[in-house]
Amino acid sequence: MMSQRANPDLLLELQAYGAVGAESCFNCGTCTAVCSLTTDENQLPRKSIRLLQVGLQDSLLASVDPWMCYYCGDCSETCPRQAEPAETMMALRRWLTAQYDWTGLARKFYTSKVWEIGAVLALAAFVVVMFILFHGPMVTDRVELNTFAPAHVIEVLDWIMLGGLSFFLLSNVARMHHAIIRRGTKAPVPLSLYATEAWNLIYHFVTQKRFSKCDEEEGGTFWQKPRWRNHWILVSGYVTMFVLVVVFLRWFQTDEIYPIWHPQRWLGYYATIALLFGATDAIWGRIKREHQMHRFSHPSDWMFPILLLLTTLTGIFLHTFRYLGLPMATYIIYVIHLAIVVPMLVLEVPFGKWSHLAYRPFAIYFQAIKEKAQSLQQEPTGALAAGD
Repeated sequence: MMSQRANPDLLLELQAYGAVGAESCFNCGTCTAVCSLTTDENQLPRKSIRLLQVGLQDSLLASVDPWMCYYCGDCSETCPRQAEPAETMMALRRWLTAQYDWTGLARKFYTSKVWEIGAVLALAAFVVVMFILFHGPMVTDRVELNTFAPAHVIEVLDWIMLGGLSFFLLSNVARMHHAIIRRGTKAPVPLSLYATEAWNLIYHFVTQKRFSKCDEEEGGTFWQKPRWRNHWILVSGYVTMFVLVVVFLRWFQTDEIYPIWHPQRWLGYYATIALLFGATDAIWGRIKREHQMHRFSHPSDWMFPILLLLTTLTGIFLHTFRYLGLPMATYIIYVIHLAIVVPMLVLEVPFGKWSHLAYRPFAIYFQAIKEKAQSLQQEPTGALAAGD
């Protein structure tokens, strides 16, 4: 373990991020025994909770364990001390997100409802004001959305936004890499490993496969694993819609009504259904609070699904008004739609809970690099012993 000074206030600090009950844990190991994701390298969640209790902040920063947890809740349900280890792991993910973020905004959003809600409302108001001042001509005898909001202008703004999101998120991932690889790995890491292990990043981002292990008792197929299935549907819908409205906006935002078989329509419909299902499932679960993962809801747990649901509903209204030929209703709902979409993307993707979608596969990627580097370091010793 790296030489470091303990932070006696770390446990108190984590309480601001939603940790509850961690002080009651006496490290019996029951949580690790029942966790389907624990390995020799990643002892979930016992090791992280112990590091938190003794204040070893640098070790937590260098750890990928919190990202390996998908919050199935089994550990909390079996904890003999009701120490809520699953919620502590969730709080650690929020805390790590804030530590990676060099702007300090993630910390403010996670620890202050005023900051998070205020930022969303302020950015939404900015979008509305910009449209009031700079919108194009409003044709009122028919719907001409691309006259009111020219697609080529919105596309440029989309790419500027995408560049900003990429800069903030990737610079935070670079800080994550520094903590996990540069400071947290004793073995030298050959540059070639970043290429040979890159498949881990792509594979786990696309499939979210590790989540399926949380459903082992439910059966073996995709449809028999509800936690993984619902999560994948939500992620796939979000990514599909993001690509359509940012990368292929001129193809997606058009005044031409395509036939039902056109891919523009069925891709849009799939993304809409997936987002509506995923957002509703997340909100309803938190309202009912029947499952362990919904017993404790941090404000940030509500913000993203609410914004996602509002985005989806306004998108449905926009689509409906366009097909009904209602010009003013279309223009107004378009502005409202973007006033919800922009804060969701600009604030939640790099600084909020949706950043976990990037941090998790990167954590798996960095863990694979660390393990491979350690095995390469041990190979000469093993070969020498075999030769003797």
